Amino acid sequence: MAKNNTITFFDLTMATGATTSPFVWSTKFALKHKGFDLDVVPGGFTGILERTCGVTERLPAIVDEGTWVLDSWGIVEYLDKTYPDRPMLLADPGMVPLIRAVDAWFWRVAVGPWMRCFCADYRDLCFEEDKEYVTHSREIMVGMKLEDKQAGREDRLPLISAEIEPLRITLRESSWLGGNEPSYADYRIIGPFLFLASVAKIPPLAEDDPLRDWIERCRDLFGGLGRHPGLFPLYGLPRREGDPELFAPPGQGGIHKRNTGPQSTRAETERITDGMKK
Repeated sequence: MAKNNTITFFDLTMATGATTSPFVWSTKFALKHKGFDLDVVPGGFTGILERTCGVTERLPAIVDEGTWVLDSWGIVEYLDKTYPDRPMLLADPGMVPLIRAVDAWFWRVAVGPWMRCFCADYRDLCFEEDKEYVTHSREIMVGMKLEDKQAGREDRLPLISAEIEPLRITLRESSWLGGNEPSYADYRIIGPFLFLASVAKIPPLAEDDPLRDWIERCRDLFGGLGRHPGLFPLYGLPRREGDPELFAPPGQGGIHKRNTGPQSTRAETERITDGMKK
């Protein structure tokens, strides 16, 4: 069991000192949810294998009284199994497939595209000793020079914002993805937003994005865990003529109690039947 309530946590940071990896961010929140203090081992991409004594070359990783645990999902499963008396991260096993589905959707429509929008900034904000590795590895991943892949992001960011509307729909009617209280579902999704804040030299979300309330409440958890002076502002993406709507008004799409009789649906009916013969 964790000595002095402390678990060793291997961080992955930019030169600013801000955590960058979505998986490391989610794990940091998970550990705090379980009530642990963190003995943080800082560092960037270079030297992970040496910092972890040859155990892993990828993060996150933790050490709990000599027990090494790797991988963000592996760490969550370990924490709930080893410490069931503490607040559970995955209280209902039936939620696991849903979290995995939401996570996979979010990476496809948002996280991957955001990474490509900020890949050169990502490299520039790394520790100096990390830049060669980040440049080489990311150019293999994206198939071209990072500057070329990042170019034109002003046209792509509005499209990404529009694609994450299902997340807004959900959080309009629920305080947390976990329901009444935050759970690992929230930590799994806030992790990518905080990764984004670690590299986004221009804002990716509108100033009045409805997600802002949930994002800021997540950042305030555990004494402001999601706040660091090295993080960039997320809000301020401009609305340009010809761009898609950055987000939709309430009541469009999703599961809503919208139909309470003809009066509640009349405006929509008139819109979609305009021009039909009476």
